[in-house]
Amino acid sequence: MKNKSKVLLAGLVLAGMLFPMIVKAQIGVGAKPPEGAEMLFDGTNDMLHNKWTYWEGPRFSAELPIKWKIVDDPVDRGTVVNSNDPSAAGGKYGSADIVTREKYRDFRLHVEFLIPHKGGNSGVYLQNRYEIQVLDGDSTKHGLGAVINETESPYYAYNGLGKWNAYDIVFRAARFEDGKRVEKAMVTMYFNGEKVHVNQTINQVWGGPNSGIDGGNDGGKGITDTPGGIKLQAEGHDVLYRNIWIKQLDLKSADTDF
Repeated sequence: MKNKSKVLLAGLVLAGMLFPMIVKAQIGVGAKPPEGAEMLFDGTNDMLHNKWTYWEGPRFSAELPIKWKIVDDPVDRGTVVNSNDPSAAGGKYGSADIVTREKYRDFRLHVEFLIPHKGGNSGVYLQNRYEIQVLDGDSTKHGLGAVINETESPYYAYNGLGKWNAYDIVFRAARFEDGKRVEKAMVTMYFNGEKVHVNQTINQVWGGPNSGIDGGNDGGKGITDTPGGIKLQAEGHDVLYRNIWIKQLDLKSADTDF
């Protein structure tokens, strides 16, 4: 019996040691999708056009097919996509942003990006509402890695220009009863493997009607119970994306920590 107990204890200790390693393997640059996840962008033109489309918001001025170019990865082997759509020249966000055809509520998301030039600007939108900023050189609440205008920028975790960076996110959509929001959207995020936001609630959509769903509804405060896609923003800058995957979740309680 003592030997069996020792074996059980050793197994539990080993499992405890392995669990952080498994979680670590699923965050950061190069993280592979876990079982049950869906690849949203693998560097190929086929996946770009099959799983994404333009977001046709108030400022939409592009025309299908998507004009974001597939280019060689400047660091590793393979190909990536460049967000510098010609329709967004001059920083006209909302004119040529791309969004997944599939819409989501709760999810685990992984996105990798590389900014080659100073001031490079884009953004990752959760449910096509809530922006996680992608902006070189800005460490304010409007800056890199911030839940835009809601948190400080975790700029310290940035790998820098010309290097790949990763956002790993668990998101829980806002909850409604009788059409009224009773729980705000919530997010936990790792930036390059460092936990930077934990159970951060999100109050509204920022940036106006050209920003995303509900952006023009009561100044962005009129959040509705409508699922939305993952959106990548075109701002007329060279920002590259690769290795984007998502796993749908059903988070019963208001807890996104992982």
